[in-house]
Amino acid sequence: MSDREESPAPEPADYTRDGDDGHTEFGGHGRVAKRDARVAASAECDEANASISVAVAIGGLPINLTSMLASVQNDLFDLTADLSVPLSRPELARARIVQGHIDRLERAAQHFAADSEDVSGTVLPGGTAGAALLYMSRAVVRRAERAVWMAVEEYPDTVNPVTARYLNRLSSLLFVLARGANAEHGDIVWMPEASVQAGRHRH
Repeated sequence: MSDREESPAPEPADYTRDGDDGHTEFGGHGRVAKRDARVAASAECDEANASISVAVAIGGLPINLTSMLASVQNDLFDLTADLSVPLSRPELARARIVQGHIDRLERAAQHFAADSEDVSGTVLPGGTAGAALLYMSRAVVRRAERAVWMAVEEYPDTVNPVTARYLNRLSSLLFVLARGANAEHGDIVWMPEASVQAGRHRH
């Protein structure tokens, strides 16, 4: 037998196989199914955070926006830490989302709204690369908010509803930031039925 046949293939150090049965250790909630609403909510928030990191990394956004977004990413770590520990065990939570987190987002939205002359109206996602990425992040955050509300409804005594409210305000802030990122470029305005209206005028 050759040395190659005698030696088992090395395994990556981060393989635990603990989740191979469809369950995972989820903080203070213990071992739960990966399809559990609390796990799903946390995963959606993780994706939201990752999407914001892309906007920061390649969006070409000004430093005042990237600084704000970096602080939001830290908030989202607070949020996932909150989701991982039941409200009934506050002493174990490394962080909780509180009203102060929300107040800060509301102040930021008011501040950055001044950079885009008008944040009313209906616009299509797009414009600059930075704006397009922020619109994408907003869509991901809105999906995360829905997932968190589902977890709150299923586990009202253990999941902090302020986490969902935070995500609601964050989606509003990302919309304002996207509009601001398009301030020089100009927004893409929605024109109802534009694709069919053009054909009608030709006939």
